[in-house]
Amino acid sequence: MRAADDIATRRDLDLEWVRQAIGQARYIPQVARFIQPPPVGTPKNWRVYRSRFIDPVRISAGVKFWQDNRDTLARAEAETGVPAEIIVGIIGVETIYGQQMGTFRVIDALTTLAFDFPASHPRAAARSEFFKAELEQYLSLTHRTSIDPLALRGSFAGAMGMPQFMPSSWIKYAIDFDGDGKVDLFSSPADVIGSVASYFKAFNWQPGMPTHYPVGFDATRLDMNALLAPDILPTFSVASFGAKGAVLEGAALQHSGPLALVELQNGDEPPSYVAGTENFYAITRYNWSSYYALAVIELGKAVSAEMNR
Repeated sequence: MRAADDIATRRDLDLEWVRQAIGQARYIPQVARFIQPPPVGTPKNWRVYRSRFIDPVRISAGVKFWQDNRDTLARAEAETGVPAEIIVGIIGVETIYGQQMGTFRVIDALTTLAFDFPASHPRAAARSEFFKAELEQYLSLTHRTSIDPLALRGSFAGAMGMPQFMPSSWIKYAIDFDGDGKVDLFSSPADVIGSVASYFKAFNWQPGMPTHYPVGFDATRLDMNALLAPDILPTFSVASFGAKGAVLEGAALQHSGPLALVELQNGDEPPSYVAGTENFYAITRYNWSSYYALAVIELGKAVSAEMNR
């Protein structure tokens, strides 16, 4: 119980309350299995990944969510500059608008990963510390809001609610957007919408900036290694991007900020590429994956297109 005592002391929480909460947590073998990375050599495939999220069920649910929350989405966009498309895309990819918010007790998931993180994982030590910090944040959050820490359910990693916020993200970025005096990411669409927008505003969303542009290549001067070296971090000006063989057209040529060459593998087929902006990078702060970011963008666009048919 040393960990419980440390958390209680650091967070000024009731010692017996913390001990009881952690003492009633259970190790979940399934959680430990799910947290493992895919086997080395498993090919990534953007088209397969995309098909998991851009589908009729999610698009239809997205249309209903947008119609039901049109005014709130418009208010969030007006106040933060984060487009309704992006907010709708996030919530759809994460939980199909609340249909799949996770079935694991959050306390079980977090304690499993904090104290029994699989030693075979390549980043076991760092990840274990991350989940210890999230457990501490979770206990602080539930104690402060008088929520039963054994009651909430979420993902195998302890993410919660419609937007799947980790406890630290809930504390830092979640807001009361419906004005009822509390933050509810499980059953208040307004709080969810406002909190997703708040998250992106905190990660420097640039209002009015596209997320990405089409990109081609000039084989005579292509330096693919240099273009891919920064990964998804926007690094190149339009001029330096072009000097290394990336070809932009139209509005992209007038882009004033940095760009990144984003590569999306397609299994045995040739990769897909886009020129990512700072807003594309902002989406990857929600989930550190270019595949995830583009799925969010394309789901939001698909829902918007269906809305306007």
